[in-house]
Amino acid sequence: MASEGQQTDRYDLVVVGGGINGAGIARDAAGRGLRTLLVEQGDLANYTSSASTKLVHGGLRYLEYYEFRLVQKALKEREVLMGIAPHIIWPLRFVMPHVKELRPAWMIRMGLFLYDHLGGRNKLPGSKGLNLQTHYAGAPLKDGVTKGFMYSDCWVQDSRLVVLNCMDVEQRGGTVLPRTRCTGAERGDDEWSVELTDAVTGDVRNVHSRSVVNAAGPWVAKFLGSEMAVSNSKDVHLVKGSHIVVPKMFDHEDSYLFQNSDGRVIFAIPYEQDFTLIGTTDVAYEGNPAEATASDDEIQYLCDAVNRYFKEEIAPKDVVWTYSGVRALYDESEESDVSAVSRDYSLDLDDKGAPLLSVFGGKITTYRTLARQAVDQIAPLVGASIADWTGDEALPGGDIPDGDFEAYLAQLRRGRPWLPETMAWRLVRNYGTRIETMLGDAQSLDDLGEHFGSDCYEAELRYLAEHEWAMTAEDAIWRRSKLGLMLDSDQRERVSAWYTGQEKKRATA
Repeated sequence: MASEGQQTDRYDLVVVGGGINGAGIARDAAGRGLRTLLVEQGDLANYTSSASTKLVHGGLRYLEYYEFRLVQKALKEREVLMGIAPHIIWPLRFVMPHVKELRPAWMIRMGLFLYDHLGGRNKLPGSKGLNLQTHYAGAPLKDGVTKGFMYSDCWVQDSRLVVLNCMDVEQRGGTVLPRTRCTGAERGDDEWSVELTDAVTGDVRNVHSRSVVNAAGPWVAKFLGSEMAVSNSKDVHLVKGSHIVVPKMFDHEDSYLFQNSDGRVIFAIPYEQDFTLIGTTDVAYEGNPAEATASDDEIQYLCDAVNRYFKEEIAPKDVVWTYSGVRALYDESEESDVSAVSRDYSLDLDDKGAPLLSVFGGKITTYRTLARQAVDQIAPLVGASIADWTGDEALPGGDIPDGDFEAYLAQLRRGRPWLPETMAWRLVRNYGTRIETMLGDAQSLDDLGEHFGSDCYEAELRYLAEHEWAMTAEDAIWRRSKLGLMLDSDQRERVSAWYTGQEKKRATA
């Protein structure tokens, strides 16, 4: 497991919540010299932040709801995030077939013009019209789909983005404690007394902090009332989004955005080389966000949505994996349609005594600007500087020369020609320059230790355990990587047994 920073009993800032917003806030604060502690009740990115559509995007459909400020803010962030994490964030081209009964062509052209120009665009190509009768992207589509549009956004390895931010927290002197619940907090005039409970051992400890950030995601309102005994007037909507993964439905590298008859849009995206990711739904949710799963109706909905466009149709029996996440959306409009509820965020600072800042809403694309604004609000209260540095410093593994992924991959393959091509690509896409730490002085695949199947070797599992807080097979092969898709049930059990053995070794050490 990664080291736990400089643990003390006194901090400038305790961040509760190890999703993307909490991780971004902790990184920003640690980089400004604040003694920072982040705690998360489960694994890092355990819930919502590992259950996204894996996109860094402006949100083309938000233009229909006149969310121009949110779209502009998100569009500006695309190329910033590509710059600090070129290994896990890369450009994608999206094909949007035109269905005149759903949206007129002029509306789409106008929306794409705004999308190209609202946020500034230096690295990504602009939009254009397509003849899908002759363009390669039209080949998998039904014969009646003849015209379309193409535009740019970006892909992101979402849970890895969280982990990399947390790794940077520790590299900058902060402390990260997964599987640690904040089970109580008592407020004084100048500081908080915070009770922490180890979710594995049950051990309880108390720390003191000059400020607290509530970045508990879908638990943000519940946490205020139960653990912190603070009243909350914010109207929070819990919305579940589900995705399905099926065997590859097309052979090119572009993605699709399909208009659906209910006014929503559905993505179909190349996934982990051999699969297609399809999502998402928007369903009002009640219950424990940790228990969210894709319902039969949601799975059928996603199958039906893509079957309107693809020649080769899919059914629920073709689905190899599903995942679901719950977002806490903040909205004052009393909007009944959850798809129309704003994806923007709200920061609520309570400085009546030791500062408490709560984060409502947000999306992966704007996590860095949210974090900067959050720490800027707290900074004057704890003697820190106002700063904007996180867009200039690469995340761990992102220090690829000139951000040139292909050149770095080619260099790796020249230096380690024994690495299979697809394995080398996957490792660099997940770990960037940190792959050198993982591979060490290995001269062959045999030097990577036990082989569990596909291209999963012990060296990767050990790296995840020692440097990225992975404690279980699920942490390693479903969040920090997607190796679980390539392994059969017996192989996944072997990975699980390996992690169980590592935990026993630590317990007896």
